[in-house]
Amino acid sequence: MLRLCYVVVVSLPFIIYYVCKAHIIEHRGGSFSEERRYRMARRCIRIMMRHGRIETESTGQEFLPKEGGYVMYSNHQGKFDTLGIMISHPKPCTIVMDYNRSQLPIVDAFIDLVSGKRLDKSNMKSQVKTILEIAEEVKKGRRYIVFPEGGYDHNKNDLQKFLPGSFKCATRVKAPIVPVAIIDSYKPFGMNSLRKVKTQVHFLPPICFEEYSGMTTAEIAEMVKNRIAEEIRARLSHCPA
Repeated sequence: MLRLCYVVVVSLPFIIYYVCKAHIIEHRGGSFSEERRYRMARRCIRIMMRHGRIETESTGQEFLPKEGGYVMYSNHQGKFDTLGIMISHPKPCTIVMDYNRSQLPIVDAFIDLVSGKRLDKSNMKSQVKTILEIAEEVKKGRRYIVFPEGGYDHNKNDLQKFLPGSFKCATRVKAPIVPVAIIDSYKPFGMNSLRKVKTQVHFLPPICFEEYSGMTTAEIAEMVKNRIAEEIRARLSHCPA
């Protein structure tokens, strides 16, 4: 929490500048392309990481599909998860976030900047509508980050149950599913320290429609969870004690 408060205070002027810049241009009738918005978002992330003394090691970018939309499914550890994935993902992508969590001032502005989606878990009709919208955008080429565990309290490097319904964003339009394993992502904003910290993001080979065709979403959820868990175990087993 100490690092989060420090980063917010120190980085706030930069964040406000980039977010307001996009809003002002749109208000005057202009527009920012998704690529330009994403570059601005990543600048904000780099600033926050520099101020927070956070480093992210990433691998597997060569596995990411070269064309078309896809959905990345990652384990969930904390408030830094989305930032770590985005700073590691070279092409524009966006995020699906719980509606209540997205209402925090800076988070709300960031979601707007990357044109993300807010999922209202208290309203089933709204959930279905949002999932359908995401699926259509993926079909048109957008890339989304989804956290199928739904929450991250005390997860650390352990995995919780993956919710099958979250995979409908991809299965509905037969899009590739990209498992993403994150490690130590809870540390930046979950530990009461300002010491240097390192997180890891690993993109795994995509699961194409041909591979998951005929499977239920529950079976897909278990398959993705197992692949992420296996990657985390392998990475942690090679870490020095």
